[in-house]
Amino acid sequence: MNIDLHTHGKLAKKTDFSMDYFLSMTREAKENDLQAVALTEHFNTRNFFDMLDQLDREFEYNGDHYVVSGLKVFSGMEVDVAEVGHILVIGNRADIRDLRGQLEPYSGKDSFIPFKELLDRTDNYDVLRIGAHPMRESTPLTHHDPLQLQRLDALDVNAKDLFQYGFGMEGEVRRFADQLGLPACAGSDSHQPLQFGSVYNQLQADCDTAAQIRDEIRAGRYSLEISQCLNVKVKAAQMMKELLKKSMVVA
Repeated sequence: MNIDLHTHGKLAKKTDFSMDYFLSMTREAKENDLQAVALTEHFNTRNFFDMLDQLDREFEYNGDHYVVSGLKVFSGMEVDVAEVGHILVIGNRADIRDLRGQLEPYSGKDSFIPFKELLDRTDNYDVLRIGAHPMRESTPLTHHDPLQLQRLDALDVNAKDLFQYGFGMEGEVRRFADQLGLPACAGSDSHQPLQFGSVYNQLQADCDTAAQIRDEIRAGRYSLEISQCLNVKVKAAQMMKELLKKSMVVA
């Protein structure tokens, strides 16, 4: 199963969820030979629950994923922590809703949840936890306590970082992950359809739950794939994203 473990269903945090835009994302994901994606929208995005409500109304839900024209869309979110850094939490939609409700007091920039507290809370759920873009200058994870980082399931080799810092970033993330005894997995960090296929994970098994994905990654039964067209895909996506945001402002 080819899966992208870090994607977004909205153009930006401040925009409303658009089903048409979301469907354009899923179509492009399928056209890039993905069988699954994890929808890890920012936890403090505008109207987070409205997005889930719309998905619940429109699509069948099996295991931990929506079925969107044959594409598995796993439910999740991307959470900011107080000490700086982003954590991807992927799991059953009921658990994601519950955890998001708990995070409401922590949704402002000056009140993000402490990293250890997020880990403690998510310990109570059967979720997949990934340290997002751990070497990114603006949101690194390298300064966190290694004992806390080791509670994660994996670290994210992020397409945006490969574009910004060069393909050597994969090696840097892998070395950091190795120090912690964690695997490294791929996430495109797509906010725009053109970015799909830049990176993905090729799992040996076809998974229906976050726990199954977690087990495959922990056991090393997958490969991390990076497209030779990554730079073109990410650059084109970023340019299109900026154009779309400007058109929304004008409108």
